[in-house]
Amino acid sequence: MPPSQAPRTLTVELGERSYPIHVGPGLLGDSRWIQPYLAGRQVMVVTNETIAPLYLDRFKQGLPSDLDVREVVLPDGEHTKTLESVACIWDALLAAGFNRRCTLVALGGGVIGDMVGYAAASYQRGVAFIQVPTTLLSQVDSSVGGKTGVNHPRGKNMIGAFWQPRAVLVDTDTLSSLPSRELSAGLAEVIKYGLIRDVGFLEWLEARMTSLRELQTDALREAILRSCAIKAEVVAADETEQGVRALLNLGHTFGHAIEAHQGYGAWLHGEAVGVGMAMAAEMSRRLDWLAPSDVSRIRAVIDAAGLPLSAPASMTSDDFLAVMRLDKKNIDSRIRLVLLQTVGCAYVEEAVPNASLEGLLVDYPRI
Repeated sequence: MPPSQAPRTLTVELGERSYPIHVGPGLLGDSRWIQPYLAGRQVMVVTNETIAPLYLDRFKQGLPSDLDVREVVLPDGEHTKTLESVACIWDALLAAGFNRRCTLVALGGGVIGDMVGYAAASYQRGVAFIQVPTTLLSQVDSSVGGKTGVNHPRGKNMIGAFWQPRAVLVDTDTLSSLPSRELSAGLAEVIKYGLIRDVGFLEWLEARMTSLRELQTDALREAILRSCAIKAEVVAADETEQGVRALLNLGHTFGHAIEAHQGYGAWLHGEAVGVGMAMAAEMSRRLDWLAPSDVSRIRAVIDAAGLPLSAPASMTSDDFLAVMRLDKKNIDSRIRLVLLQTVGCAYVEEAVPNASLEGLLVDYPRI
């Protein structure tokens, strides 16, 4: 393997619970990257019907031969991110007689990772799990940081727990099978990191968006590494989102409202976040933080990633507000939003002026 393609390792620094993020090609079939993080001989691999035919056998072939390996294959899609799906994982663990030294492996995208993490957090009050993300969005965001859970009809990710993995294995080869729509959805989270914390990274993305969308290996690997480095730094500083970690939710309050209202899965998470970031940029302008040229720049990079910029035509301002009032960041019924003071510097607006928010929701373009 050329040195430029050799796996790279980052670390999420959480004291005794610190864990590595390994990034590179060929990790799925190589036991060296997973064996050190197995808690015992019992391994439950959880994936979905889309990923299983592509990568399940390759992953299992890379496991040591003396393990007791079982599998759960769930339906695909955001609409499956429910307690019923998690119960299927618990049922399989109990039927197999798995004990507290078992390890769950999440092989798939963000939906699988979130559900497996929650199953691990709650099975026998907590067992080990490993993230093996196969989509760009999960590789740069949801697999890192220990947020786990499921959706509720009234709100996204409202039921869950913080439960850190033992390791994250990012096999960049899995992106070769990623549909273009899923790739664009992942790029939304990549853009987010530049907007909230690293304008230099944003400039890098602006110059290489075509390369990223064409799945050029070096560009994707660098985007993943830089995104994970930012995420790891933020999680290490604020594991349970009491402060700075909230900044990772830029665009998510608007985006989650779109997902919940439209029905989970109708919009991909990254698509909704793309619109949400554009809405957050416009709100920042209305509060006199950003210039119109900043908003245009932000919209341009979101558009270049192949993401939508307009909200759903079927959503009224009241529809947005009904879901946004349930957002986890809110305190004492006040809607809090992650906004931008400048491009590359985010903050939490503790009390968004009602008139400004309602004006944005009424005026914002629909399609």
